[in-house]
Amino acid sequence: MAKRNSSTTDKFHLLEIFLLTMTMAMSACAQKQPLKLRLTNLAHLNSLYEEIKIDDQPVAIIHIYSEYPDYKWVDANNEGIACVDDAARAAVVYLRHFEVAGDTSSLRRARRLIDFCRYLQADDGQFYNFIFADHAINRDGQTSFKSLGWWAARGVWATGEGYRVFRNRDPTYAGLLQQHLQKTFAHLDTLLQRYPHIDEVNGFKAPRWLLYNSAGDATSELVLGLSAYYRATNDPRVKSYLEKFGEAFLAMQLGDEESFPFGAILSWQNAWHGWANGQTQALAGIAGSLSRNDFLAAAKREAEFFLTYVQTQNYPREIQFARRGNEIYAERTERYPQIAYALRPMIVGALRIAEASGDPRFAELAADLAGWFFGSNPAGAQMYDPSSGRGFDGILSETEINRNAGAESTIEALYSILEVEANPAARERLYRKIN
Repeated sequence: MAKRNSSTTDKFHLLEIFLLTMTMAMSACAQKQPLKLRLTNLAHLNSLYEEIKIDDQPVAIIHIYSEYPDYKWVDANNEGIACVDDAARAAVVYLRHFEVAGDTSSLRRARRLIDFCRYLQADDGQFYNFIFADHAINRDGQTSFKSLGWWAARGVWATGEGYRVFRNRDPTYAGLLQQHLQKTFAHLDTLLQRYPHIDEVNGFKAPRWLLYNSAGDATSELVLGLSAYYRATNDPRVKSYLEKFGEAFLAMQLGDEESFPFGAILSWQNAWHGWANGQTQALAGIAGSLSRNDFLAAAKREAEFFLTYVQTQNYPREIQFARRGNEIYAERTERYPQIAYALRPMIVGALRIAEASGDPRFAELAADLAGWFFGSNPAGAQMYDPSSGRGFDGILSETEINRNAGAESTIEALYSILEVEANPAARERLYRKIN
């Protein structure tokens, strides 16, 4: 994504933007008809999906682990058989698949998974995460206790997207989802009482109104759900939440085109990691509806300069930053494991920027990043198999691949590929790369 300086090139670039904008507009109209997908295959995710009854109510779960070579279900020891973490993200994928491909079975699956998330929400609006084999809620587990944290953020994400999709298709059900979503608002009000207090942790800004005091990563998934709900309602209360969370993301951005780390938005405290670092996806998604050009500019800065830096560095897992005077440097870098969950925020973030700005370079960037799933990675390995729909669990080194295909990896791979295929410019570029 080199800078272009000549007037001729600039004019050509403007023409590219115009043509892509027209293509995207025509595609939006065309996608009223189902889009035929070449790479997105829900077969493995469907094999992890199971419909059950809890208290005589039909819901669905996603089995957590699926191990090579037979890929049968494997439960999580001591945690349970299913969790909001995976059910919520699978619901988001199914909802999006319905919108893109017109598959009504995906809409039904999404609804059942959202119903599971509703069951795991307590009356006070917080969420538990796991159920045991007897369908009892794991109320005390380290990854399941009632809270407004990681699994709650994902529950809100699925509920918000569900409200947006069902609002005109089933207003009664959408109203039920709205009630569940609004249960979280009192907790967000409490959280945002800390606004605009910023502490300093290890020399870096830590906005205290984020989840876990400075977790931009977890909060970004909460914002994705609130954003979907806001697009459908224009609720001024939710607009305030989105603006304040977005301002926290801006406070955690470091560097620019010329200075390291080139626009990276910290995950929390003084660290960046790929997984769940969806701030760019969130900022680009809310910039237009909030009329916040600064949000879009921050998202573009991270994508254009930092994500391309991540590419040149072969996709490090995590970078911990430190300061030496005014200089920021990488104090520690972890290379592995590399996982699908780290690629999705980059890929979908770049696509949201392309949609918000009409700039084709970001659609192209998304396709290039998606190449990681098809061998453009340090191991030269295919990490998503279109013939089975499996997303493999990780790259452990240049020579070692985890061939298991658990729920998280499969869901995150599918979400990435589905969004690329839904974007005309990204789709064509990816098809050319892998053919």
